[in-house]
Amino acid sequence: MGRLAALAGALLTPHGIDRYLELIDPMLVREEIRAEVTEVRRQTPGTVTLTLRPSRAWPGFTAGQYMRVSVDIDGVRRTRCYSPAGSAHRPDRLELTIRAHEHGLVSRYLHHTARPGLVFGLSRPEGVFTLPQARPEKLLLISGGSGITPVLSMLRTLADEDHRGEVTLLHYAATAADVPYREELASLGTRPGTRVVLAHTRDGEGHLRGRFGERHLAEAAPWYRDARTYLCGPEPLRDAVSKLYAEAGLSERLHTEEFTPPALRLDTGGASGRVRFARSGTEADNTGRPLLEQAEAAGLSPEHGCRMGICFSCTQVKAKGAVRDVRSGEVSDDENEEIQLCISVPVGDVEIDC
Repeated sequence: MGRLAALAGALLTPHGIDRYLELIDPMLVREEIRAEVTEVRRQTPGTVTLTLRPSRAWPGFTAGQYMRVSVDIDGVRRTRCYSPAGSAHRPDRLELTIRAHEHGLVSRYLHHTARPGLVFGLSRPEGVFTLPQARPEKLLLISGGSGITPVLSMLRTLADEDHRGEVTLLHYAATAADVPYREELASLGTRPGTRVVLAHTRDGEGHLRGRFGERHLAEAAPWYRDARTYLCGPEPLRDAVSKLYAEAGLSERLHTEEFTPPALRLDTGGASGRVRFARSGTEADNTGRPLLEQAEAAGLSPEHGCRMGICFSCTQVKAKGAVRDVRSGEVSDDENEEIQLCISVPVGDVEIDC
């Protein structure tokens, strides 16, 4: 059967067999990875939880990893990164919980329009924010907001493994209404050796109140100095935890989703041309800086995330002109192509649909 499929793919070049199979059913594709939404839940204000059935090419994932999700919005393919929240031991059932950000094109689209039957593209899983194969005897998982998804995946995976070590999840949210999976978290917290601690920054209904500090660590996991800590959450939480661990000489025990910024190849002195942001009608001289910086300098607020070409949050359509990738130096002059604003520098006149 595999040889027949390979032969069919060769005969159907240049489009390949997937281009024809998806006309019948998008989930029949053999090489690309797709996922079909089977259930939609809205657990908290501003979030949507999608249960997915992946296609046959899905290889499974390791708890804590992320994947790229691609959806077509108004005829343009948009890609964003999300972490599965489910157990790695249930590869046939993926789950994403996505917060709709104010300027988040894809997150708002999924929050408002996702329904059972929707099919979108997936990448293979990526990332090294994962537990070691030899599970530590003491684990502290710290999360805030939508950062709960990769650490919940870890907690669910450990539960499926009947892990007997000591595990604490310390999760931060504004109020009780902002905590997804509340009932399941309460249930997971009854497992031997497992404790779930909720910290609320705006109300007093949680186990702890206020923002992260040493007192919270002492109450949630007094053994944290001997533990491996995995952290995912908004920047203020990451900064606070990282600072405390650094001051305590525990930085090697703290694991976060770390990215390395690209080495920028900029020639601001040789910049020429003008940049037109078509949707807003804004136009300015090209400064030679990445387009995200130029858009912000022009008073615009395009969606963005990592600012280093990893998360794809700042993807926009370049209608005209050429741009250079600041990481590779490669120049692209195709019309109506998707580019990432944070790593793209104009080469002469450029028009962006932004």
